[in-house]
Amino acid sequence: MAGLRLAAAAFHLCLLLCPSSSLRRLYDDEAESTPRHGGFRTAYHFQPAKNWQNDPNGPMYHGGKYHFFYQYNPHGATWGTGNLSWGHSVSADLVSWTALHTALDPDSPFDANGCWSGSATILPDGRPAVLYTGIDAAGNQVQNVAFPKNASDPLLREWVKPGYNPVIPLPGDVEHDSFRDPSTAWRGRDGLWRVAVAAKLDASVGSTLIYRSKDFLRWERNAAPLYESPAAGMVECPDLFPVAEPGHQNGLDYAPSNGAARHVLKLSVMATLQDYYVVGWYDDAADTFAPAAGADNDSRTWRRLDYGHVYASKSFFDARKNRRVLWGWANESDPEADYVARGWSGVQTVPRKVWLDRDGKQLLQWPIEEIETLRKKRVQLLGTKVNAGGVNEIIGVAGSQADVEVVFEIPALEGAENLEPNGLLDPQKLCGEKGASVPGGVGPFGLLVLASGDLHEHTSVFFRVFKHDGKYKVLMCADLTRSTTRVDVYKPPYGGFVDMDIQKTRSISLRTLIDHSVVESFGGGGRTCITARTYPMHVEMSNSHLYMFNNGTGSVKVSKLEAWELATATVNVAHDG
Repeated sequence: MAGLRLAAAAFHLCLLLCPSSSLRRLYDDEAESTPRHGGFRTAYHFQPAKNWQNDPNGPMYHGGKYHFFYQYNPHGATWGTGNLSWGHSVSADLVSWTALHTALDPDSPFDANGCWSGSATILPDGRPAVLYTGIDAAGNQVQNVAFPKNASDPLLREWVKPGYNPVIPLPGDVEHDSFRDPSTAWRGRDGLWRVAVAAKLDASVGSTLIYRSKDFLRWERNAAPLYESPAAGMVECPDLFPVAEPGHQNGLDYAPSNGAARHVLKLSVMATLQDYYVVGWYDDAADTFAPAAGADNDSRTWRRLDYGHVYASKSFFDARKNRRVLWGWANESDPEADYVARGWSGVQTVPRKVWLDRDGKQLLQWPIEEIETLRKKRVQLLGTKVNAGGVNEIIGVAGSQADVEVVFEIPALEGAENLEPNGLLDPQKLCGEKGASVPGGVGPFGLLVLASGDLHEHTSVFFRVFKHDGKYKVLMCADLTRSTTRVDVYKPPYGGFVDMDIQKTRSISLRTLIDHSVVESFGGGGRTCITARTYPMHVEMSNSHLYMFNNGTGSVKVSKLEAWELATATVNVAHDG
C-alpha cells in the first residue's frame, strides 16, 4: 500500500464540506476509466436495450433459468399507457441477461388497452402461469391468465391467453381504474389457490382483496380483505410472502402455512410513491393478515423497503438457492425530453436477498452474491482514522462503476446532537436540514461518490448519530443536492433511521453500489436501504472519484474498507437477430 499524501484537490471539496480539513489519497494508482455509451446508462443494473420499463412482473426460476418479466413500452421511451406489454429476459445468474420477444402484448379484447402488472406462479405439474391486469376495450381493469404455449421450451418464448379471460372481472364495488396487480398465487391447507389483488373499495378504501380458486380458472372473492384502510388511499402491487424464523437467511416458498411462520405484507402506496412493509401473521383459513403488535393499520406508518427512489417492488422464491429475491423499479429523475433523447427510461435495482432480522421486526436486504462475480480490481484499507473535518480519497478503482464496503467505528457517542421530540417523524426532512455540509457531533461521516475531478459534483451517503429520549438514534442519508450541476433534475436528500443499538455495537457498516446513474446503499448490514438516481455532468467527459469523509467533531475509525471496480455485465445488449 502506498503512503498517504496530501492532494491539492482538497481545497475544492472543503469549500463544500468542511471548514478545515485535509484530503489524503489512500492509494497512488490511478483508477482505470470504464467508458459507457450514453454516460448515464448502467453497466450491471437490469434495463432493456431501449425504450421504457417500469414495474417488475413475474420473476421466477424455471427450467434451469431465471425469467424476468417487466412492464415495457416497445414503441418508445415514455410510459405509453395503452402500449404497455410484458418484456421478457432470461438469465443463468441474475446478472447477465438475454432479451427475448415480448411475452404479452395488448392484442385481445380483455387487454386491448394494455397488459399491466402481475405475477408468475409455478403450478403443481411444474408449468408456470401468469396472472396479470388487463385494461379491456371498455377501460375496465380486469385480471387475466396466460400460459406458455410450450411448457417444455426452457426459454418460454411464446405465451397463450385463453379466450375465457378475464378470470376475475371488475367487482361492482370497485371503480373501473382501481383494480389491479395480482400477486403470486399460493395454496392454503385446504388445497385452494389464493391470489391478492389491489383495489379501492367504494371509491375511498384502499384494500387488498383475496380471491380463491380450485382450478386457477374460476376465482371467488373472500368476504374479508387481507388489508384495508381509508387513510392511505389506493395501494398497489401487493406482495405477501412467508419468512423463516428470525436470523435464518433461507427463503420460504408459498407452501401451506403451519400457522407458526411469520409473513411479510408489502404494499406500494400511490400517494407517496413508496413501498412499505410490515411483519405479521397470516391466517390461511380466514385469509386475513394481522400485523405485529404495535403496527398501525395505515400502511404509510410501516417500515419502508427503500428510503430512496424505489417503487412497485416484487419478490420471488429462488428454488435454486433457497432464498427470497426482491426487485424494485427506479425511474428517471431528469426531464422526459432527456430520456426520450437517450432512447430508454427506468432501471431495476440490483436483485436483493431478503430475510428476517434476529429482532423479528424488520427485513434485512443485501445484493445477491452473484454481483460479486463482477468484482475485478480491488483496493483494501484496514485500521485508519478519518479525523474531524477529514476527507480521504479512495484511489485504485473506477468511481463510476464500483462496489464499496466500509465499517466505521465510533470511539465516543457523548458528542451526539440532541434531537427534537418530533425529530423521528420525517428523516428525509432531517437529512435535508442536517446534510453532509453541516458540521455535527457524531457525524456526518460516510462516502462521497460519483464525484467530479473538481469536486463540484458529488453524491453523499452518510450516517449521523443523535440522542433522543435517552437513547442514540442513527440517521442514514443519501444527499443528491450537489450530485449534479444541472438544475432541471430532481435531486433531493433521502433518509431513514437505522434500527440498531449503536451504543452496544459502536460500529456501523455501509455498502454502496455505484453504477453511472444509480447509487444503491445498504446501511447497518442491510437494515436501511437507499437507492438514488443521479446525473452528474462530468461522467461524459472524465472519471468519477470516491471519498470517505467525516464532518463531525470527533474522529471515526475505519476498521475495514474494501472497494472493487466492477466489470460490465451483458444486459439485454441489442444485436442483429
